[in-house]
Amino acid sequence: MIELEVYAAGLRNIDKILELDHQLETIPGLRYKVDRNHDLVYLEMDETAITLRELRAMFRKIGLEPRFIGAVPDEMRAKSKTQPLAS
Repeated sequence: MIELEVYAAGLRNIDKILELDHQLETIPGLRYKVDRNHDLVYLEMDETAITLRELRAMFRKIGLEPRFIGAVPDEMRAKSKTQPLAS
């Protein structure tokens, strides 16, 4: 199970919550809960269905700047497509 907590100032606005809901509902297997009082989103999924970069883009698209709280699961980090040069 992958869990992630995101702080996004301005999330208390109901319009932002609805826009975020439309963005997040496209991610298969994602469960989430919004804490309006503290501008927090708790995300939970059984397997990685999105990268941090994609998730950050979803928040920014609706005018929110996400801050990831705690340890970020390695599975969500984008993998580099480059390989080191052999010496």
